[in-house]
Amino acid sequence: MTFHDMQEEIICIPASTFLYGAEKEERELPEFWIHRAPVTNAEYARFVAAAGYEPPEHWAGKIPPRQMSDHPVTYVSWYDAMIYAEWRGERLLGEEEWEKAARGIDGREYPWGDWREGCCNSKEAGIGTTTPVGRYSPEGDSPCGCVDMAGNVFEWTASIDGNYRVLRGGAFNHGRDLARCAFRIRHKPSYRHRNLGFRVGRSVGRAK
Repeated sequence: MTFHDMQEEIICIPASTFLYGAEKEERELPEFWIHRAPVTNAEYARFVAAAGYEPPEHWAGKIPPRQMSDHPVTYVSWYDAMIYAEWRGERLLGEEEWEKAARGIDGREYPWGDWREGCCNSKEAGIGTTTPVGRYSPEGDSPCGCVDMAGNVFEWTASIDGNYRVLRGGAFNHGRDLARCAFRIRHKPSYRHRNLGFRVGRSVGRAK
């Protein structure tokens, strides 16, 4: 599979019950679709050019660093992520949807099961920055085939918690405990950081 194919691939998550959260509560969700990989710099650059949108602060103008094209886009706020999703005709996933895509229906701790080295870009990997999406595939894939749902960057979700927005997935500069499928953090929707990105999906439908 080429890098472009991975960017565009969207996966159907069938309707079913699943085990949610640290307490592994049984919950049910309808069918939804999620992109296999988080949004990359290259994808976001197309949006910036087409929509005339403000680029992330670490880019040189409207173009991301060439060596970072296939890395997840960062320094994006929740508002940026929502506007990008709308531009694509898609949406951010709720945190329940995100977790189901990350861990499947059996309540596993990490997308691949129990912790082991070499499956994600967390602090244990010692890289200290983002990696290209899918670098840890297939070893780190979720049961449905999504990549980078542990480590690399935290991902904004559509879920709201008070005045904050919920992120999932861990990041390159945090340890493995924060990369667990059930772990969640909150930030103000305007917050931007080098370890925050996002992925999109939709309620129903097939890849364009």
